[in-house]
Parts: sequence; C-alpha cells; structure tokens
Amino acid sequence: MAMNVENAVYPNKEQMAGFLEPGHDGPIYMVNLLRFKDKAEYQDGRKTGLTGREAYDLYSDAVVRLLPKFGGGAVFKAEVSRLTLGQVDDLWDLVAIALYPSKQAMLDMMMSPEMEEIGVHRTAGLAGQLNIETVDASGLWLA
Repeated sequence: MAMNVENAVYPNKEQMAGFLEPGHDGPIYMVNLLRFKDKAEYQDGRKTGLTGREAYDLYSDAVVRLLPKFGGGAVFKAEVSRLTLGQVDDLWDLVAIALYPSKQAMLDMMMSPEMEEIGVHRTAGLAGQLNIETVDASGLWLA
C-alpha cells in the first residue's frame, strides 16, 4: 500500500475548519514534523544570511515563550537521525511536540498578534511540515 506524504506550510480550509468542529475538548499535543529550506526566504524580499533552520529557530524560540500565555507548553524537540521502519522519499529534519489545553487555545494563539509578528520567520525557514493533532491515550495502557 502506497502512502502519499505532502508537506505544507499552512493548513488548507478543511484542516482549519477542524479547529471549529465539535469533538475532543481537552488537551491536545501537536506533533510537528519539520523540514527546513537550505536558505531562509523572506516573503518581504529582505536579504538574509540565515539558513532555513536559523530563521525557524527565531520563530520557535518565540513560540516557546508564547505558549504559556495560552496555557500550553513545549513538550519535546529532537533531531531526526534516520528512518528505522517504513519508507518516505525525504525525512523531516526535526520533530517537535507542543501541548495546548484545547483546540480553541491553539486557535487563539495562532490568531494572536504575536503569532502574526513572528510568523514571518516560520514561513521563511520552512520547506514544509506535517502537523498531527493528538490526544492523550495513555489511560488505554492501564486497562
């Protein structure tokens, strides 16, 4: 069975609508599989010597400081070293997990003036990513 993987920088309409749909109303863990551009490319045309990773780090560092304002926090960040099972054309560069108290809290943060201000670095640095919304299922292990 083949699986098509398409990295993106922004969600499509259907994915954004998912934030507004009823469903799980507790904490979510957003798993981010990140792929960086070799060189940062700012949409406003500014010249920079930053790599994509360095531009994204400017965004990421600001997000880590912003998350607590919305009740969340940074949970995990790690370099992708190799693929041990399965097959994809290209690996991601970094995996990061952020905790939000609810989908609404994440949406509020995404729509905040602070995110608008720092988002330029995200766009400049990312070649693409997958964001996977997850909910805690550890109680299932206790059964």
